[in-house]
Amino acid sequence: MKDLVKYMAQALVDNPDDVDVSEIIGEQTSVIELRVAKEDLGKVIGKQGKTAKAMRTILSAASSKLHKRAVLEIIE
Repeated sequence: MKDLVKYMAQALVDNPDDVDVSEIIGEQTSVIELRVAKEDLGKVIGKQGKTAKAMRTILSAASSKLHKRAVLEIIE
């Protein structure tokens, strides 16, 4: 899951080296924290949050195949 989020974020931003993804694994839920450069934050979130929502949808579909729940947190 972590690699999937990192791949999507790096494709969206101008500074792919500044993308940092960390994962907090729980029993049933994984929290994936995404950090990008401040100037790239708008590109990851998108207009009215549509890009972030799409990333969360893809993550949810991928995690359901593993019978787990994944939550994406975008951190400033």
